[in-house]
Amino acid sequence: MTSIEHIGIVGAGAWGTALAAAAARAGRSVTLWAREEDVVVSINDARENARFLPGIALDAAITASGDMAVLGSADLILLATPAQHLRAAAADFTGELKGAAPLVICAKGVELKSGALMSEVVREVVSDRPLAVLSGPTFAAEVARGLPSAVTLAVADNALGEAIAAALGGATFRPYLSDDMIGAQIGGALKNVMAIAAGIAIGRGLGENARAAIMTRGFAEMVRLARAKGARLETLAGLSGLGDLVLTCSSSQSRNFSLGVALGQGESLADILGARDSVAEGVTSAPAIVALGKNLSVDLPITEAVDAVLHQGADIGETIAALLSRPFRPEF
Repeated sequence: MTSIEHIGIVGAGAWGTALAAAAARAGRSVTLWAREEDVVVSINDARENARFLPGIALDAAITASGDMAVLGSADLILLATPAQHLRAAAADFTGELKGAAPLVICAKGVELKSGALMSEVVREVVSDRPLAVLSGPTFAAEVARGLPSAVTLAVADNALGEAIAAALGGATFRPYLSDDMIGAQIGGALKNVMAIAAGIAIGRGLGENARAAIMTRGFAEMVRLARAKGARLETLAGLSGLGDLVLTCSSSQSRNFSLGVALGQGESLADILGARDSVAEGVTSAPAIVALGKNLSVDLPITEAVDAVLHQGADIGETIAALLSRPFRPEF
């Protein structure tokens, strides 16, 4: 394909804004589409996304708009909306954009109403554009500030992958190519659920051994589900799997981990979500992943436990006790 000079981004939350900062740092012009008028004004006038990424100055190469038609001239479009809103966003721009720019899925999750991965969702709505998936261990604020980060860029067409990597990548934002789009998505979705589980363990005072056990056995669930969907083990052992799992289970910067900590300390889910402007993807992905696992006959005990606590009124103490009373079994 021709060189990528203009990048459009659908979604101006923290992650979309951070990706805009990385693309501008790589020398591209960037147009951010935002649903919120105050975000558009803040980015264009104050050079800051005061609502979702406050305190970080944005390059003059970044502009924002509430009109999705302005993305029509983009050479590449990044989809950075929350996972549960991706279908609607894809349908919106399909009617607006006349070009054939490739789409890069940057959302992490499984659609609740269908159990579909994000690439499956987008492909149902947009059938004629090349797709890629970008996923990995990235906190938005660190990417926006230019701190070193590495991601998986999964795409079937290697030449397209190289072009996207050249357009987005730089010394501190390093895409590593893969052709396993399924594996990259499974890792990005399940790590959010495991981060909630790890947060609950820390919030309950269960200690670092418990966190390590959740991460390791959570990784086993990730691998089982990914392989059942046709992904490769090495993808899960990479940035978009193990790398992202380690990051999100280990820091209070993780929205999913901090939500789990609050749950473990006795706060209600409604109160936690009501006090936040940001999205913790694991909350809505958990039941979708449970349903997907049942459809594929994959055992996902930690995921099921998190879903039970979040959505079925299960008592945290009783749920933990049930997990700890499971029969002993071989590790592999």
